[in-house]
Amino acid sequence: MKRINEYKKLFEVEKEIDLKALKTKYRNLVKEWHPDKFQEGDEKKEEAEVQSRRIIDGYHFLVSIAPETKEANKEEYDQSILSGILDFQHNGLVLEITFVDGATYEYFGVTKPIFQKMINANKLNRFAKRSIFPNYLYRKSKRELQEA
Repeated sequence: MKRINEYKKLFEVEKEIDLKALKTKYRNLVKEWHPDKFQEGDEKKEEAEVQSRRIIDGYHFLVSIAPETKEANKEEYDQSILSGILDFQHNGLVLEITFVDGATYEYFGVTKPIFQKMINANKLNRFAKRSIFPNYLYRKSKRELQEA
């Protein structure tokens, strides 16, 4: 959640993420902080490189959780959650679930007690379908599992 709020603050997003407005703000920030704008040896050049990476990461992250993106990928997401859970891990407030079809999604704001309930549930998929999938903000985090 901290990461989401940090990026929303950077792009001055109040509530819902509007892709058109986000893209405009992204372009303006990239122009402002592009490292090529600064001379070699300028102390601002290093700061601009860090800021530029932060802007790019933030843009891609916010696009991935935008309602328009989620709606466009809803069919694929529904297929993934129906395939069943292959693996999962919890780190801070982020639950990462890898599905049998190879897709991996991150769910934000999942607390330790909810994660414990998930681990202790008799039917993992059933618990996740009722308590995780509909209640938490998510994004696709990895393309597909690589086969060895």
